[in-house]
Amino acid sequence: MIDKNSPLPIYYQLEEVIKNAIQTQRLLPGEMIPSEREYTEKYEISRMTVRQAVTNLVNEGYLYRKRGVGTFVAHQKIEQPLKGLTSFSEDMQSRGHEPSTRVIRLSEVHADRDLAAKLEVEAGTPILELKRVRLADQLPMAYETVYLSKALSRGLTEEMALTSIYGYAEKTFGLKIQYGRQSISASIAQKIEAEMLGVAVGDPVLRIERISRLDTNKPFEVAHSVYRADRYKLTIDMERSS
Repeated sequence: MIDKNSPLPIYYQLEEVIKNAIQTQRLLPGEMIPSEREYTEKYEISRMTVRQAVTNLVNEGYLYRKRGVGTFVAHQKIEQPLKGLTSFSEDMQSRGHEPSTRVIRLSEVHADRDLAAKLEVEAGTPILELKRVRLADQLPMAYETVYLSKALSRGLTEEMALTSIYGYAEKTFGLKIQYGRQSISASIAQKIEAEMLGVAVGDPVLRIERISRLDTNKPFEVAHSVYRADRYKLTIDMERSS
């Protein structure tokens, strides 16, 4: 409830009311919250106060707006620490989410100069290109394009690509994927990415490129992933150097 005699600002109290409704699942992800008018009448507060509380919760990621429609409860973001080399499937399972994959295409392409340099093969060498959507609890999280040398991915099929490629390579061929390097940038969704992720063109996304290597230091994959910024966040633990 709102206590108008409290030293706490009313907009802050309303934020806590809405957060509590989300945390106790009285408001569910994807559900539209009451209108400004409803909050105004229920708590006898101004629309400006309601608007400030809702805007703060949008900025914090609890809510999101659809222009001309209303304000909705956002899905909780999945957090990935930036340490350790894990597959998407392993990462989701470790956080209690059910991973799944939708394969868009598995095909043979010829490595351009950039990919050839990263995979350490000759330009023009046939390699595998895998495009797939990665999901957590049936919600699209990432649109991924993976490039693999044919020598290290022999026998890979679309059915096998529905699960972890890391697991496939390690269990089937006894390969050990040892090391990976990622680069991360903020961007906006292009048309095909928006279609695959179920967002609007221009919505914020995270672009991640990862090159992973075997224990022999030979490149295993080059992966370009586009993650929904409204459902995924990256964290890093840092220590101050002496």
